[in-house]
Amino acid sequence: MSDEKRLIIVSGLSGSGKSVALHVLEDLGYYCIDNMPAALLKSLLDEVTQPGEKRATRVAVGVDARNRLHDIEALPELISDLRSANVQTDLLFLQANDDILLKRYSETRRRHPLADQGTELRAAIASERELLGQVINAADLIIDTSRTSIYELAEEIRERVDRRESNMLSVLIESFGFKHGIPSDADFVFDLRCLPNPYWNTDLRGLTGRDSEVGKFLDAEPDFTQMYEDILAFLKRWIPKYLSFDRSYLTVAIGCTGGQHRSVYMTEKLTAALQETHDPVHKLHNELPNPPTDSIETR
Repeated sequence: MSDEKRLIIVSGLSGSGKSVALHVLEDLGYYCIDNMPAALLKSLLDEVTQPGEKRATRVAVGVDARNRLHDIEALPELISDLRSANVQTDLLFLQANDDILLKRYSETRRRHPLADQGTELRAAIASERELLGQVINAADLIIDTSRTSIYELAEEIRERVDRRESNMLSVLIESFGFKHGIPSDADFVFDLRCLPNPYWNTDLRGLTGRDSEVGKFLDAEPDFTQMYEDILAFLKRWIPKYLSFDRSYLTVAIGCTGGQHRSVYMTEKLTAALQETHDPVHKLHNELPNPPTDSIETR
């Protein structure tokens, strides 16, 4: 086991999947504690990382709006202190839109932690967003679970969070359809709707950007090739800058109308090209068929 200390702080909105994330990390061998008072993080690390039979060098904690306001506000500075002490620290923030959170609470009939004294559920969610404002601003990685299954969330945590080594920038290229909304976790968004659309070719309509026929159609379009070369040059220029700025994660969203053809093929092509010069580079297709959508837990 490596002697380097690794801390993953899981925060976010109640109902967005924090308990799922902690369960995944526990299965990966992390010492996990939920609802951890942020002020005790340093003491916890000092205790569980002491040499001995039960020593843990990989720790994950859940920190959310149940903390005292003062401790929440002090969390960004605390993370900076931990990193200065050579603790590899990632702040993961999970969120979902209000309608999804309301639906999850309705299905499970759990009580929102801020819905005390008769507070209406939607108001409790709004209050929680406000309380955690400084946390999301300091987050290394934001994951929107509004349309994410527990399997997809688990895979993203395994691939992007657990396997990320220190001084490494994890890049995600994701395709999406504008008619479904722009991914809220994106650092850069590129719009491909100005390019020729394979959807209007009846032979290609039922295919996706993963099919070779769609790739051949788009590669034959000069505007698509120019867009690809421009985006690739942009990313190759700026990814090293983000790495030197000590960023841990970078998410690039590629959008077309429905998220089936142009954005998918562009994502596939950009991922393959970037993997030649940078590691790791992941890809995600938001609008293509996904694994079974078991409900995210309301914790």
